[in-house]
Amino acid sequence: MKKVIVLNGSPRKNFNTATLLNEAKKGAESVGAKVEYINLSDLKYSGCVSCFTCKLKNSTTNGLCALKDELRPVLEKILQADAVIIGSPVYYSYPTGMFRNLLERMLFAGGTYMKDDNGGWKRMLKRTIPVGLIFTMNCPEDFAKQLNYPVILGANETSLNMIYGHCETLCAYDTYQFLDYSKYDCDVFDEKHKRTVRETQFPKDMANAFDLGKRLAEV
Repeated sequence: MKKVIVLNGSPRKNFNTATLLNEAKKGAESVGAKVEYINLSDLKYSGCVSCFTCKLKNSTTNGLCALKDELRPVLEKILQADAVIIGSPVYYSYPTGMFRNLLERMLFAGGTYMKDDNGGWKRMLKRTIPVGLIFTMNCPEDFAKQLNYPVILGANETSLNMIYGHCETLCAYDTYQFLDYSKYDCDVFDEKHKRTVRETQFPKDMANAFDLGKRLAEV
């Protein structure tokens, strides 16, 4: 049975990012995968601390970060998984700190400073672990392109492709941010437009998340 790890990098456990991650979970389960869902906000951990244990000669870390905190067992599960799906909202151009701290620990320990036989980066991991990224954002797609989001967010996919062997990204734009817009100072965004997107586009995003989970579980 395939093992899939789903990681929520949002501080909100029941809104846009979580909704799409749960759809991805259902997609993986639809093809028989066993899925574990983890809220990163429940854990206390930091990003990479530059101890360089993973870069020592004859290191036996084998892609696992040496720092022992509440993220360490999750990193062990990631290296044992058949696929990993990570979600995060985008705050002012970047995913959350929880997401970035996780990726620092995954990428730095999983990568090497060695060349392969062709002069490229030598891979530490002996097998491909497909990774799916789900980003949700209040920003409309056309404005996201003006802000260079495809490049900024795409850098995460590039690094994961290099180290984990396969990565796909799903972005959900123009998401509904508040349950009740009347409670907030927010006249930049039109609530009626937001509600329309929520009712027409977000179900498509959910379907795409389901397909992503299913596809990665089958890789």
